[in-house]
Amino acid sequence: MYPEYMNESLKKVEETRPRRLEIQKSGKPVFPPMTAEEREDVLSRFHPDYRPEARRKVRVGPNAGEELTTEVADILESHSRIRAELFDLSRPDYETDLLIVGGGGAGCAAAILAMQNGASSLISTKLRLGDANSMMSQGGMQAAVTPQDPPTTHYLDAMGGGHFDNKPELVRALTEDGPEVVQWLEQLGVVWDKNPDGSMYVLHGGGTSRKRMHSCRDYTGAIILRTLMDEVRNHPDKITALEFMPTVELILDDRGRCAGGVLYNMETEEYFVVKAKAVVITTGGYGRLHIRGFDTTNHYGATGDGLVIAYRAGAKLLYMDSVQYHPTGAVFPEQIAGFLITEKIRGAGGQPVNRHGDLFVFPREPRDVESSAFIRECLERRNGIRTPSGRWGVWLDSPLIEIIQGEGYLLKNFPAMVRQFIRYNIDIAKEPMLVYPSLHYQNGGIEINDRCETNIPGLFVAGEASGGVHGRNRLMGNSVLDYNVFGRRAGLHAAEYMKSVSIGRLSMDHVGRFEAEIKKANIKTDRVAPVLLPSYTPEDVRRRQLTAHYEGTLR
Repeated sequence: MYPEYMNESLKKVEETRPRRLEIQKSGKPVFPPMTAEEREDVLSRFHPDYRPEARRKVRVGPNAGEELTTEVADILESHSRIRAELFDLSRPDYETDLLIVGGGGAGCAAAILAMQNGASSLISTKLRLGDANSMMSQGGMQAAVTPQDPPTTHYLDAMGGGHFDNKPELVRALTEDGPEVVQWLEQLGVVWDKNPDGSMYVLHGGGTSRKRMHSCRDYTGAIILRTLMDEVRNHPDKITALEFMPTVELILDDRGRCAGGVLYNMETEEYFVVKAKAVVITTGGYGRLHIRGFDTTNHYGATGDGLVIAYRAGAKLLYMDSVQYHPTGAVFPEQIAGFLITEKIRGAGGQPVNRHGDLFVFPREPRDVESSAFIRECLERRNGIRTPSGRWGVWLDSPLIEIIQGEGYLLKNFPAMVRQFIRYNIDIAKEPMLVYPSLHYQNGGIEINDRCETNIPGLFVAGEASGGVHGRNRLMGNSVLDYNVFGRRAGLHAAEYMKSVSIGRLSMDHVGRFEAEIKKANIKTDRVAPVLLPSYTPEDVRRRQLTAHYEGTLR
């Protein structure tokens, strides 16, 4: 239930709805799409990445001297959680073909393809298998499967959405593998939404020139990841998942090849050494760093851990100066601040309107442009709605969808969202949702090629932890495709690699060298990374915890 003071604005949304509906029915754009110049202007003035304090130069490591997102530079310049000299690497606790760091969609896909190509895997995950952003995606997965939509069109959309900063070889792999991934997932058990004639039901997303968004209602991520998890669990002889055991450092051999990792048991506080012929990092993103203070759509464990351990070992990063903010994160009810409101809502006809009920932006601009327009409407034009705690938002007119698509459409196609809001006495078929940009995706990451290889032999990366696929802005639905395409490729190529490699003497000398680099750069910090879990303990409370001992954010 919305506060009483919002009723006047809600009435204006109702009053303008018939006029906006007529424009929608005409087939014309409901609001003029921005020109290239207008997009650049709104980005430069309102996107959080363009703020002077948003970036700084990182002082150590392979990307030293480059400007990165400030919070990312901070965690890269952190101390290790371990003292490498305390570990006896000659007596590993586990030996495996592949160590997969991260138990989300990319990790599961990698393990499945590795198994099918003769490799056994050990999955190290700091929460439960499947506790990942992959599980939380709602709107769908892009893939060009219709006659009027060849993969080349998908390629051009993805390149344009990424401001042409994408690595072309990666976008080619993404878009060309898409149709095969749709079939592969269906064969594993994913039930896609389909039309009565059995063809794929597809919708538009922001920045797309064709309808190519495949979905499973608004449970798309959950359905896909549960299917992948089932396949992983069905092969315990080839795939072992160690839950609540994150990898906190990588291990190299005496020839500089990646050869395993150090795992930390978060329940018993023990460390374990894993020797592996290859390592695949699939740790996802960093939303829980709350960059620029934004709420986030990300799950509790999204703290950028893979970036830290790979960087410390010498892996290069790419486009770590770019953050994606999803235009429509919930800001009310405030108990679910940051909750993702899928772009599919706008694809189905939902319109963003200001406090006067007026449209102010084309609903399907690319995400960075759309988010910047929302911020401008609230902060410069002062046409947003303020929540009781001081957050800003604009209305997302969801009742309009019921008029356009027919009564019951929202409950049928967005059951999770309807149920999330009805818990707070808000019926989104009758009342709009209050939204504002929310920290959503890590555009950059560890640099890879189309075989998911890094500059460190034996180290592969897939999913959100990688960089280069999406350039500096990702289009809706390409992340789900990304973790499937490159998860599969990482598993395949890591399995090929491990068949011919002979691991030498294990070493963590790189940890000491990195620490020496921090000291030489005169960096004064008490930060410890990987972060593992975010801390929401207020500083005044921590000051009173006189007998508590913290290692970074962990108590």
